[in-house]
Amino acid sequence: MKNNRPNILYIMCDQFRYDCIAALGNTVIKTPHIDRLVRRGVSYTNAYSPCPVCIPARYNIRTGRQPYHTGCYCNEPPQPPLNPPGDDRPNSTEPYLARAMRDLGYRTFGIGKFHTSPDQYEDLGYETHIHTEEMWADAAARSRDGFAHLIETEHPQFSHLEQLHGERTNMYYAPQISPLPLELTVESFVADKAIEQLRIEDDRPFYALISFIGPHPPCAPPIPYNRMYDPDGMSDPCSGTLDHDHLDEQIPWMNYLIYSDEINDAWARNLKTRYYGEISYIDSCIGRILDEVEQRPDAQETMICFFADHGDMLGDHHAWQKECFFEPSVKIPFLVSYPAGIEGNRRSDELVSLVDLFGLATNLAGQMDVRDGIDILSQKRDFLHAYYGRPGTPQFKIMVRHRDWKYIWMANGGREQLFDLCEDPSEMENLIDREPEILQLLRSRAVADCSRSPEVSTMVENGRLKGVPFTARPLGRLHQFAFSRNITSFTVPSNAAFISEALPNTTE
Repeated sequence: MKNNRPNILYIMCDQFRYDCIAALGNTVIKTPHIDRLVRRGVSYTNAYSPCPVCIPARYNIRTGRQPYHTGCYCNEPPQPPLNPPGDDRPNSTEPYLARAMRDLGYRTFGIGKFHTSPDQYEDLGYETHIHTEEMWADAAARSRDGFAHLIETEHPQFSHLEQLHGERTNMYYAPQISPLPLELTVESFVADKAIEQLRIEDDRPFYALISFIGPHPPCAPPIPYNRMYDPDGMSDPCSGTLDHDHLDEQIPWMNYLIYSDEINDAWARNLKTRYYGEISYIDSCIGRILDEVEQRPDAQETMICFFADHGDMLGDHHAWQKECFFEPSVKIPFLVSYPAGIEGNRRSDELVSLVDLFGLATNLAGQMDVRDGIDILSQKRDFLHAYYGRPGTPQFKIMVRHRDWKYIWMANGGREQLFDLCEDPSEMENLIDREPEILQLLRSRAVADCSRSPEVSTMVENGRLKGVPFTARPLGRLHQFAFSRNITSFTVPSNAAFISEALPNTTE
């Protein structure tokens, strides 16, 4: 029996900027169904990723733990973290949230992208678990993917496609169109499977995580969402000087890595039309899920939370991708709606984090476990911390948010940034040399948070954050070919002779 406990439905997107919801102020984008969630509950306007990149952010969600407890600081397999002296727990990240909710009597299902590492199909505790991952290391991994299997077995006319979600590598930030029709995309598949699960009759309440791959690049919405937005209606990226924008050397390094180092404003505006188109398409898929929820007799007792793992710079600050602490990268949408228990159409500027999702679910299930988070329905935090980069490497950095202030410290060069987000929401003016008192406060908070973990405390020396002499990393390109089809490089097709013979002779 449910015992009056609510259903809990988590809906997440990958690389969804915080400022891409119409009801929260974006006057260009169309998101009518996410807007329904805004009206249905509370919108947290200061929500952040504890580590703004895919794999660690997902570990933060499923464990309720900060990176220094998960041992995951970037897109790499997590390493066992060091426990504080006297703490002999084998793993403070277990059980994962889905397992905890099963133990509390919930029916659990997970559908979509989960991006675990090193095991792409790690058991996360869901009774029903359907994967739709972005890439696969080999053919065996591809065959275990729910969506790829559907295309291969039921729609073989598309099985020739090397990459089902759009081209990557040098096309990663090129405006694209879905190689599949609207009704056969991975987003549609995820919505279909979510609806199937929502129609199952069970005496238990459910906990579910529905995880969309988009709008993570490649930005390839299906027809007609590919032409939904006019590039002349898109704003240019918001940028300062290169000295200011690229103080974090991760940004120029990443730009070159993904072939985005020469994108101009015109290209960025065109790309944004496809990014927005992908969001509007996902919004329509979310609408189908919301319609199904609202047809259930327990709709009012269903808590829905919409969020993202991180954002996307989209050219702001001369930056692409994420993995930095500028707002477009680290700030996320975070909507909580629960008609039976939360007043609708409300805004909150309280600081919230992805680690709070563990406590939110277990609280409503009747046995709250906040772990490294807080109970966002009854508590407030004064300081919020985020990390990126493994401790002991030049890539390590930490962010501290407090009221209107944001402080960023980077180990590479011991560089710092300080922003007043009320007066300067676009983060164009570094106030490091003008606000000594707030700087000292936030520096001390960064030191204190690093001291929570033996691993991260290695970045502190004599009560101060310990940097290294600045060194720019050697530039290189990231190749993300269809490895599951044994495509590993730019190569001449084996049937090149046939192709050339079929082409008209234009020299005659």
